[in-house]
Amino acid sequence: MLERCVGTLRARQIQRAIRHGKITLLCLFMTVIVLRGTIGAGKFGTPEQDIDDIRQHFYAHRKRVEPHRVLEEVQTTDAAKTEDPNNYEKFDMNKLFVDEGEDEKRDPNKQYSLGPKISDWDEQRSEWLKRNPTLPNFLRPNKPRVLLVTGSSPKPCENPVGDHYLLKSIKNKIDYCRIHGIEIFYNMALLDAEMAGFWAKLPLIRKLLLSHPEVEFLWWMDSDAMFTDMAFEVPWERYKDHNLVMHGWKEMVYDEKNWIGLNTGSFLLRNCQWALDLLDVWAPMGPKGKIRDDAGKILTRELKGRPVFEADDQSAMVYLLITQRDKWGEKVYLESAYYLHGYWGILVDRYEEMIENYHPGLGDHRWPLVTHFVGCKPCGKFGDYPVERCLKQMDRAFNFGDNQVLNMYGFEHRTLASKKVKRIRNETSTPLEVKDELGIRHPAFKVVKVAASS
Repeated sequence: MLERCVGTLRARQIQRAIRHGKITLLCLFMTVIVLRGTIGAGKFGTPEQDIDDIRQHFYAHRKRVEPHRVLEEVQTTDAAKTEDPNNYEKFDMNKLFVDEGEDEKRDPNKQYSLGPKISDWDEQRSEWLKRNPTLPNFLRPNKPRVLLVTGSSPKPCENPVGDHYLLKSIKNKIDYCRIHGIEIFYNMALLDAEMAGFWAKLPLIRKLLLSHPEVEFLWWMDSDAMFTDMAFEVPWERYKDHNLVMHGWKEMVYDEKNWIGLNTGSFLLRNCQWALDLLDVWAPMGPKGKIRDDAGKILTRELKGRPVFEADDQSAMVYLLITQRDKWGEKVYLESAYYLHGYWGILVDRYEEMIENYHPGLGDHRWPLVTHFVGCKPCGKFGDYPVERCLKQMDRAFNFGDNQVLNMYGFEHRTLASKKVKRIRNETSTPLEVKDELGIRHPAFKVVKVAASS
Protein backbone atom coordinates (compact mmCIF):
# COMPACT_ATOMS: atom_id res chain seq x y z
CA MET A 1 0.00 0.00 0.00
CA LEU A 2 2.93 2.30 0.83
CA GLU A 3 4.35 1.56 -2.61
CA ARG A 4 1.08 2.74 -4.29
CA CYS A 5 1.14 5.99 -2.36
CA VAL A 6 4.81 7.06 -2.68
CA GLY A 7 6.22 4.75 -5.29
CA THR A 8 8.43 1.69 -5.04
CA LEU A 9 11.77 3.55 -4.77
CA ARG A 10 10.57 5.99 -2.15
CA ALA A 11 8.96 3.21 -0.12
CA ARG A 12 12.23 1.28 0.04
CA GLN A 13 14.11 4.40 1.27
CA ILE A 14 11.56 4.90 4.04
CA GLN A 15 11.77 1.25 5.13
CA ARG A 16 15.57 1.43 5.19
CA ALA A 17 15.45 4.60 7.36
CA ILE A 18 13.05 2.87 9.79
CA ARG A 19 15.39 -0.11 10.15
CA HIS A 20 18.38 2.22 10.77
CA GLY A 21 16.36 4.14 13.34
CA LYS A 22 15.53 0.94 15.20
CA ILE A 23 19.22 0.02 15.29
CA THR A 24 20.13 3.52 16.53
CA LEU A 25 17.56 3.37 19.31
CA LEU A 26 18.79 -0.08 20.30
CA CYS A 27 22.39 1.21 20.49
CA LEU A 28 21.28 4.21 22.56
CA PHE A 29 19.42 1.92 24.95
CA MET A 30 22.45 -0.35 25.35
CA THR A 31 24.69 2.69 25.98
CA VAL A 32 22.42 3.87 28.78
CA ILE A 33 22.42 0.41 30.32
CA VAL A 34 26.25 0.29 30.23
CA LEU A 35 26.57 3.77 31.75
CA ARG A 36 24.13 2.90 34.52
CA GLY A 37 26.26 -0.10 35.42
CA THR A 38 29.72 1.51 35.23
CA ILE A 39 29.45 5.09 36.57
CA GLY A 40 26.65 4.66 39.04
CA ALA A 41 23.86 6.55 37.26
CA GLY A 42 20.30 5.39 37.52
CA LYS A 43 20.03 5.34 41.28
CA PHE A 44 16.94 7.53 41.09
CA GLY A 45 15.13 5.22 38.61
CA THR A 46 13.92 7.75 35.98
CA PRO A 47 15.50 8.87 32.68
CA GLU A 48 15.52 12.54 33.72
CA GLN A 49 17.23 11.69 36.96
CA ASP A 50 19.67 9.42 35.07
CA ILE A 51 20.73 12.28 32.81
CA ASP A 52 21.08 14.68 35.73
CA ASP A 53 23.16 12.15 37.67
CA ILE A 54 25.43 11.60 34.67
CA ARG A 55 25.92 15.38 34.29
CA GLN A 56 26.81 15.76 37.97
CA HIS A 57 29.20 12.83 37.80
CA PHE A 58 31.21 14.29 34.91
CA TYR A 59 31.22 17.77 36.51
CA ALA A 60 32.61 16.40 39.78
CA HIS A 61 35.24 14.39 37.94
CA ARG A 62 36.34 17.48 36.02
CA LYS A 63 36.64 19.47 39.27
CA ARG A 64 38.93 16.81 40.68
CA VAL A 65 41.10 16.65 37.56
CA GLU A 66 41.47 20.41 36.82
CA PRO A 67 43.26 21.44 40.06
CA HIS A 68 45.54 18.45 39.78
CA ARG A 69 46.50 19.43 36.25
CA VAL A 70 47.07 23.09 37.22
CA LEU A 71 49.11 22.05 40.28
CA GLU A 72 51.26 19.82 38.13
CA GLU A 73 51.89 22.69 35.71
CA VAL A 74 52.85 25.09 38.52
CA GLN A 75 55.10 22.55 40.19
CA THR A 76 56.76 21.78 36.88
CA THR A 77 57.33 25.49 36.17
CA ASP A 78 58.74 26.19 39.67
CA ALA A 79 60.94 23.12 39.49
CA ALA A 80 62.32 24.28 36.17
CA LYS A 81 63.28 27.62 37.77
CA THR A 82 64.72 26.33 41.03
CA GLU A 83 66.51 23.36 39.58
CA ASP A 84 68.45 25.38 37.01
CA PRO A 85 72.02 25.19 38.40
CA ASN A 86 73.04 28.28 36.39
CA ASN A 87 70.39 30.59 37.92
CA TYR A 88 72.04 32.85 40.54
CA GLU A 89 68.75 34.58 41.33
CA LYS A 90 67.08 31.36 42.49
CA PHE A 91 70.09 29.82 44.19
CA ASP A 92 69.76 29.52 47.96
CA MET A 93 72.86 31.26 49.30
CA ASN A 94 72.34 29.76 52.73
CA LYS A 95 73.68 26.51 51.33
CA LEU A 96 77.12 28.13 51.23
CA PHE A 97 77.05 29.21 54.87
CA VAL A 98 76.24 26.09 56.82
CA ASP A 99 76.77 25.98 60.56
CA GLU A 100 80.31 24.84 61.19
CA GLY A 101 79.72 23.99 64.82
CA GLU A 102 80.13 25.97 68.00
CA ASP A 103 83.16 28.14 68.67
CA GLU A 104 85.66 26.98 71.22
CA LYS A 105 84.58 28.08 74.69
CA ARG A 106 86.96 30.21 76.72
CA ASP A 107 87.55 29.45 80.39
CA PRO A 108 85.41 32.09 82.15
CA ASN A 109 87.70 32.00 85.18
CA LYS A 110 90.67 33.29 83.17
CA GLN A 111 91.06 36.92 82.17
CA TYR A 112 90.84 37.44 78.43
CA SER A 113 94.13 37.89 76.58
CA LEU A 114 94.94 38.68 72.95
CA GLY A 115 97.91 36.32 73.11
CA PRO A 116 101.14 35.49 74.96
CA LYS A 117 102.63 38.41 76.84
CA ILE A 118 105.49 40.07 74.95
CA SER A 119 107.79 42.44 76.84
CA ASP A 120 110.74 42.96 74.50
CA TRP A 121 109.11 43.72 71.18
CA ASP A 122 111.16 46.86 70.56
CA GLU A 123 114.38 44.83 70.87
CA GLN A 124 113.07 41.97 68.71
CA ARG A 125 111.88 44.37 66.03
CA SER A 126 115.06 46.46 66.03
CA GLU A 127 117.16 43.35 65.55
CA TRP A 128 114.93 42.16 62.70
CA LEU A 129 115.21 45.53 60.91
CA LYS A 130 119.00 45.35 61.14
CA ARG A 131 118.97 41.89 59.57
CA ASN A 132 116.63 43.03 56.78
CA PRO A 133 117.95 46.37 55.47
CA THR A 134 115.98 46.01 52.23
CA LEU A 135 112.74 46.30 54.21
CA PRO A 136 113.17 49.60 56.07
CA ASN A 137 110.43 50.97 58.32
CA PHE A 138 110.90 54.41 56.72
CA LEU A 139 110.75 54.79 52.93
CA ARG A 140 112.47 58.18 53.16
CA PRO A 141 112.90 60.82 55.90
CA ASN A 142 109.50 61.59 57.47
CA LYS A 143 107.83 58.99 55.24
CA PRO A 144 107.13 55.88 57.35
CA ARG A 145 106.05 52.56 55.91
CA VAL A 146 102.31 52.44 56.57
CA LEU A 147 99.83 49.55 56.39
CA LEU A 148 96.18 50.56 56.06
CA VAL A 149 93.89 47.89 57.52
CA THR A 150 90.18 47.54 56.97
CA GLY A 151 87.70 44.72 56.51
CA SER A 152 84.18 43.33 56.64
CA SER A 153 82.21 40.27 57.68
CA PRO A 154 83.06 36.87 56.13
CA LYS A 155 79.37 36.56 55.16
CA PRO A 156 77.46 38.65 52.60
CA CYS A 157 75.70 41.73 53.90
CA GLU A 158 72.22 41.24 55.35
CA ASN A 159 71.15 43.99 52.98
CA PRO A 160 72.14 42.96 49.40
CA VAL A 161 73.06 46.48 48.30
CA GLY A 162 75.52 46.70 51.19
CA ASP A 163 78.08 44.57 49.35
CA HIS A 164 78.07 47.11 46.50
CA TYR A 165 78.92 49.91 48.92
CA LEU A 166 81.65 47.81 50.53
CA LEU A 167 83.15 47.45 47.05
CA LYS A 168 83.01 51.21 46.54
CA SER A 169 84.61 51.76 49.93
CA ILE A 170 87.57 49.45 49.30
CA LYS A 171 88.06 50.87 45.79
CA ASN A 172 88.24 54.32 47.37
CA LYS A 173 90.86 53.17 49.91
CA ILE A 174 92.93 51.42 47.24
CA ASP A 175 93.04 54.66 45.24
CA TYR A 176 94.29 56.70 48.20
CA CYS A 177 96.85 54.08 49.19
CA ARG A 178 98.20 53.77 45.65
CA ILE A 179 98.63 57.54 45.41
CA HIS A 180 100.37 57.82 48.79
CA GLY A 181 102.51 54.69 48.74
CA ILE A 182 100.59 52.93 51.52
CA GLU A 183 100.20 49.17 51.67
CA ILE A 184 96.71 47.82 52.29
CA PHE A 185 95.31 44.78 54.06
CA TYR A 186 91.63 43.82 53.70
CA ASN A 187 90.40 41.32 56.25
CA MET A 188 87.30 39.10 56.06
CA ALA A 189 88.20 36.62 58.81
CA LEU A 190 87.01 36.78 62.41
CA LEU A 191 90.23 35.84 64.17
CA ASP A 192 88.64 35.55 67.62
CA ALA A 193 84.93 34.79 68.03
CA GLU A 194 85.04 36.29 71.53
CA MET A 195 85.82 39.68 70.02
CA ALA A 196 83.07 39.94 67.41
CA GLY A 197 81.53 43.29 66.52
CA PHE A 198 83.24 46.52 67.62
CA TRP A 199 86.21 44.61 69.00
CA ALA A 200 87.15 42.39 66.04
CA LYS A 201 89.86 44.86 64.99
CA LEU A 202 92.02 44.35 68.11
CA PRO A 203 93.17 40.73 67.55
CA LEU A 204 93.80 41.56 63.90
CA ILE A 205 95.83 44.68 64.67
CA ARG A 206 98.05 42.83 67.15
CA LYS A 207 98.65 39.97 64.72
CA LEU A 208 99.62 42.36 61.91
CA LEU A 209 101.98 44.40 64.09
CA LEU A 210 103.84 41.24 65.09
CA SER A 211 103.84 39.79 61.58
CA HIS A 212 105.09 42.95 59.83
CA PRO A 213 107.96 44.47 61.80
CA GLU A 214 108.83 46.51 58.71
CA VAL A 215 105.61 48.51 59.15
CA GLU A 216 106.10 51.65 61.25
CA PHE A 217 102.45 52.76 61.44
CA LEU A 218 99.29 50.72 61.13
CA TRP A 219 96.31 52.78 59.96
CA TRP A 220 92.97 51.29 60.95
CA MET A 221 89.92 52.50 58.99
CA ASP A 222 86.33 51.30 59.29
CA SER A 223 84.62 49.97 56.17
CA ASP A 224 82.02 52.78 56.29
CA ALA A 225 84.68 55.52 56.05
CA MET A 226 85.91 56.97 52.74
CA PHE A 227 88.79 59.17 51.69
CA THR A 228 87.49 62.44 50.28
CA ASP A 229 90.81 64.28 49.92
CA MET A 230 93.07 62.23 47.68
CA ALA A 231 95.82 64.86 47.70
CA PHE A 232 96.24 65.26 51.47
CA GLU A 233 99.39 63.70 52.93
CA VAL A 234 99.34 62.89 56.64
CA PRO A 235 101.86 65.13 58.50
CA TRP A 236 103.96 62.24 59.77
CA GLU A 237 106.66 64.49 61.19
CA ARG A 238 104.12 65.86 63.66
CA TYR A 239 103.80 62.44 65.30
CA LYS A 240 107.48 61.60 65.75
CA ASP A 241 107.05 61.55 69.54
CA HIS A 242 103.63 59.85 69.62
CA ASN A 243 102.43 56.29 69.22
CA LEU A 244 98.65 56.65 68.79
CA VAL A 245 96.90 59.29 66.70
CA MET A 246 93.11 59.65 66.81
CA HIS A 247 90.72 62.37 65.74
CA GLY A 248 89.52 64.08 68.91
CA TRP A 249 89.72 66.93 71.40
CA LYS A 250 91.55 66.96 74.74
CA GLU A 251 88.87 69.06 76.41
CA MET A 252 86.08 66.67 75.49
CA VAL A 253 88.05 63.61 76.59
CA TYR A 254 89.90 64.70 79.72
CA ASP A 255 87.66 67.50 81.02
CA GLU A 256 84.15 66.53 79.89
CA LYS A 257 84.74 62.76 79.80
CA ASN A 258 82.54 62.68 76.71
CA TRP A 259 82.22 59.29 75.01
CA ILE A 260 82.45 60.94 71.56
CA GLY A 261 85.48 63.05 72.51
CA LEU A 262 87.51 60.90 70.11
CA ASN A 263 86.82 58.40 67.34
CA THR A 264 88.33 54.95 66.81
CA GLY A 265 86.94 54.47 63.30
CA SER A 266 90.17 55.83 61.81
CA PHE A 267 93.42 55.95 63.79
CA LEU A 268 97.19 55.53 63.46
CA LEU A 269 99.13 53.14 65.74
CA ARG A 270 102.91 52.87 65.81
CA ASN A 271 104.44 49.40 65.77
CA CYS A 272 106.15 49.28 69.17
CA GLN A 273 106.06 47.75 72.65
CA TRP A 274 103.86 50.61 73.89
CA ALA A 275 101.21 49.65 71.33
CA LEU A 276 101.21 45.99 72.42
CA ASP A 277 100.85 47.05 76.06
CA LEU A 278 97.95 49.33 75.15
CA LEU A 279 96.16 46.55 73.29
CA ASP A 280 96.61 44.28 76.30
CA VAL A 281 94.76 46.68 78.62
CA TRP A 282 92.22 47.79 75.99
CA ALA A 283 90.98 44.31 75.09
CA PRO A 284 89.62 42.88 78.39
CA MET A 285 86.32 44.79 78.07
CA GLY A 286 85.69 43.20 74.67
CA PRO A 287 84.75 39.51 75.14
CA LYS A 288 81.09 39.10 74.23
CA GLY A 289 78.56 38.12 76.83
CA LYS A 290 78.50 39.10 80.51
CA ILE A 291 81.93 40.77 80.47
CA ARG A 292 80.99 43.10 77.63
CA ASP A 293 77.53 43.79 79.07
CA ASP A 294 78.87 44.62 82.53
CA ALA A 295 81.61 46.79 81.09
CA GLY A 296 78.97 48.66 79.07
CA LYS A 297 77.14 49.58 82.27
CA ILE A 298 80.35 51.00 83.76
CA LEU A 299 81.08 53.02 80.62
CA THR A 300 77.54 54.42 80.52
CA ARG A 301 77.81 55.44 84.17
CA GLU A 302 81.23 57.08 83.84
CA LEU A 303 81.09 58.75 80.41
CA LYS A 304 79.05 61.80 79.47
CA GLY A 305 76.20 61.28 77.04
CA ARG A 306 76.75 57.57 76.48
CA PRO A 307 73.55 55.54 75.86
CA VAL A 308 72.98 52.20 77.55
CA PHE A 309 74.51 49.42 75.43
CA GLU A 310 77.32 46.89 75.60
CA ALA A 311 80.93 48.00 75.82
CA ASP A 312 82.43 49.35 72.59
CA ASP A 313 86.07 49.97 71.72
CA GLN A 314 85.68 53.76 71.44
CA SER A 315 84.11 54.25 74.88
CA ALA A 316 86.67 51.88 76.37
CA MET A 317 89.50 54.00 74.91
CA VAL A 318 88.04 57.21 76.37
CA TYR A 319 87.66 55.50 79.76
CA LEU A 320 91.22 54.19 79.57
CA LEU A 321 92.64 57.64 78.87
CA ILE A 322 90.75 59.44 81.62
CA THR A 323 91.48 56.79 84.25
CA GLN A 324 95.12 56.13 83.27
CA ARG A 325 96.15 59.40 81.65
CA ASP A 326 99.56 59.39 83.34
CA LYS A 327 100.41 56.07 81.77
CA TRP A 328 99.09 56.57 78.23
CA GLY A 329 98.23 60.21 77.64
CA GLU A 330 101.73 61.46 76.82
CA LYS A 331 102.02 59.24 73.74
CA VAL A 332 98.48 59.85 72.46
CA TYR A 333 97.90 62.63 69.93
CA LEU A 334 94.31 63.84 69.60
CA GLU A 335 94.23 65.38 66.13
CA SER A 336 91.72 68.10 65.28
CA ALA A 337 93.66 70.19 62.75
CA TYR A 338 92.41 67.96 59.91
CA TYR A 339 89.70 65.31 59.55
CA LEU A 340 91.32 61.95 60.24
CA HIS A 341 87.67 61.19 60.96
CA GLY A 342 84.93 63.46 59.59
CA TYR A 343 81.32 62.96 60.62
CA TRP A 344 79.33 62.70 57.39
CA GLY A 345 76.26 64.56 58.68
CA ILE A 346 78.07 67.91 58.76
CA LEU A 347 80.04 67.45 55.52
CA VAL A 348 78.10 65.84 52.68
CA ASP A 349 75.72 68.72 52.00
CA ARG A 350 78.67 71.09 51.61
CA TYR A 351 80.57 69.24 48.88
CA GLU A 352 79.44 71.63 46.12
CA GLU A 353 80.46 74.60 48.27
CA MET A 354 83.88 73.02 48.82
CA ILE A 355 84.34 72.51 45.07
CA GLU A 356 83.35 76.12 44.44
CA ASN A 357 85.63 77.72 47.03
CA TYR A 358 88.47 75.33 47.93
CA HIS A 359 90.71 72.58 46.57
CA PRO A 360 92.04 69.13 47.52
CA GLY A 361 95.02 68.91 49.84
CA LEU A 362 93.56 70.78 52.82
CA GLY A 363 92.20 67.78 54.74
CA ASP A 364 90.07 69.84 57.13
CA HIS A 365 86.51 71.21 57.13
CA ARG A 366 87.24 72.95 53.83
CA TRP A 367 88.06 69.64 52.09
CA PRO A 368 87.92 66.70 54.55
CA LEU A 369 90.48 63.91 54.39
CA VAL A 370 87.93 61.31 55.57
CA THR A 371 84.13 61.22 55.52
CA HIS A 372 82.89 58.62 57.99
CA PHE A 373 79.31 57.34 57.68
CA VAL A 374 78.80 56.56 61.35
CA GLY A 375 75.37 55.04 62.01
CA CYS A 376 74.41 54.32 58.39
CA LYS A 377 75.26 50.59 58.53
CA PRO A 378 74.60 49.79 54.83
CA CYS A 379 75.63 46.17 55.39
CA GLY A 380 72.94 45.57 58.03
CA LYS A 381 69.17 45.45 58.02
CA PHE A 382 68.68 48.57 60.11
CA GLY A 383 70.65 51.78 60.58
CA ASP A 384 70.35 54.89 62.73
CA TYR A 385 69.46 57.16 59.81
CA PRO A 386 67.07 57.01 56.80
CA VAL A 387 68.35 54.49 54.26
CA GLU A 388 67.80 56.72 51.23
CA ARG A 389 69.78 59.61 52.70
CA CYS A 390 72.65 57.34 53.72
CA LEU A 391 73.00 55.60 50.37
CA LYS A 392 72.65 58.78 48.32
CA GLN A 393 75.25 60.57 50.41
CA MET A 394 77.62 57.60 50.28
CA ASP A 395 77.39 57.78 46.49
CA ARG A 396 78.15 61.51 46.61
CA ALA A 397 81.12 61.01 48.94
CA PHE A 398 82.51 58.27 46.71
CA ASN A 399 82.14 60.42 43.58
CA PHE A 400 83.64 63.42 45.39
CA GLY A 401 86.80 61.42 46.03
CA ASP A 402 86.67 59.56 42.72
CA ASN A 403 86.59 62.81 40.74
CA GLN A 404 90.08 63.61 42.04
CA VAL A 405 91.30 60.28 40.66
CA LEU A 406 89.45 60.53 37.33
CA ASN A 407 90.70 64.09 36.90
CA MET A 408 94.22 62.72 36.34
CA TYR A 409 92.91 61.00 33.21
CA GLY A 410 90.66 63.78 31.91
CA PHE A 411 87.28 62.71 33.29
CA GLU A 412 84.90 63.38 36.15
CA HIS A 413 81.38 62.35 37.17
CA ARG A 414 78.61 64.35 35.50
CA THR A 415 77.34 65.27 38.95
CA LEU A 416 78.17 64.04 42.43
CA ALA A 417 75.02 61.93 42.26
CA SER A 418 75.80 60.41 38.85
CA LYS A 419 77.52 57.13 38.04
CA LYS A 420 78.22 58.36 34.51
CA VAL A 421 81.34 60.36 33.66
CA LYS A 422 82.14 63.15 31.24
CA ARG A 423 85.32 64.27 29.52
CA ILE A 424 86.79 67.45 31.01
CA ARG A 425 89.68 67.97 28.60
CA ASN A 426 90.43 66.98 25.06
CA GLU A 427 92.88 64.27 24.09
CA THR A 428 96.29 65.50 22.99
CA SER A 429 99.15 64.11 20.94
CA THR A 430 101.52 65.16 23.75
CA PRO A 431 99.91 63.55 26.83
CA LEU A 432 103.07 63.79 28.94
CA GLU A 433 102.82 67.58 28.85
CA VAL A 434 99.44 67.58 30.63
CA LYS A 435 99.95 69.28 33.98
CA ASP A 436 99.31 67.22 37.14
CA GLU A 437 97.52 69.97 39.05
CA LEU A 438 97.02 67.98 42.26
CA GLY A 439 100.48 66.46 42.23
CA ILE A 440 99.15 62.97 42.85
CA ARG A 441 100.00 61.23 39.58
CA HIS A 442 103.73 61.32 40.30
CA PRO A 443 104.09 62.26 43.99
CA ALA A 444 107.48 63.16 45.42
CA PHE A 445 107.80 60.05 47.57
CA LYS A 446 107.96 57.90 44.42
CA VAL A 447 111.13 59.63 43.27
CA VAL A 448 114.13 57.29 43.40
CA LYS A 449 117.59 58.74 43.71
CA VAL A 450 119.87 57.26 41.07
CA ALA A 451 123.59 57.33 41.64
CA ALA A 452 125.39 59.46 39.05
CA SER A 453 127.50 57.45 36.59
CA SER A 454 131.23 58.14 36.69
